[in-house]
Amino acid sequence: MKTRFVLIETSHAGNVGGAARALKVMGFDELVLVRPRWANVLRKEETIQRASGATDVLSKTRVVDTLDEALDGMTHLCATAMTPRDFGPPTRAPREHFAQLLAAPEPPAGVAFLFGSERFGMTNDDVYRCHVALSIPTAPGYGSLNLAAAVQLLAYDWRQALGGFAVASPVAERPPADAAALAGMLDHLQQALVAVDFLDPAAPKKLMPRLQQLFNRAQPSEEEVHILRGVARAMLQTAERAKR
Repeated sequence: MKTRFVLIETSHAGNVGGAARALKVMGFDELVLVRPRWANVLRKEETIQRASGATDVLSKTRVVDTLDEALDGMTHLCATAMTPRDFGPPTRAPREHFAQLLAAPEPPAGVAFLFGSERFGMTNDDVYRCHVALSIPTAPGYGSLNLAAAVQLLAYDWRQALGGFAVASPVAERPPADAAALAGMLDHLQQALVAVDFLDPAAPKKLMPRLQQLFNRAQPSEEEVHILRGVARAMLQTAERAKR
């Protein structure tokens, strides 16, 4: 499914760079600018800095004069409007709409997300030509989203709706040490605790059983048992030197 992000009359170069970065991290790369404030916005230093390495997205970005040019080939248009219109397309939260869209018998071949200028948002005429007005849920008293942040949020929700990315598998955990290794380590540790006068063998109370339960819960690996035995060995050596 073809995806395109369209920024209409963007006034801040940094937002163009921020939008390019947002697209790249979500695996999208089609960005179109309609009548941006700066004709050379794609070459401005602020744009490049805010893109933070997403220069491949910037290199593919098109600048056009009309919204018709920007929407060529798109079959489903999503406006972004924080304020619902009395007339026009239905207003929906992004995730709700994406679920409905992808569950349709024939999902659209091309989806375009439209964003208005930072100061005025989208015009009514531009909203009216869309199939839906997406409204990102925000705190009731303050719904003003930065343009690049809004692009990031919609790009994320759309990527998740499309299936997301596979999460890298964590490094395989080492199996816990067996009971014999754990018992040997505890015996070694008990000797060390006695040597440094932390454990009184005449009145041990329940220190070692408590440590046994602690290590049972922790399930240290064989390598970690070796480390703990190394600590015990160092304690014994230190105690021996102190007696000389």
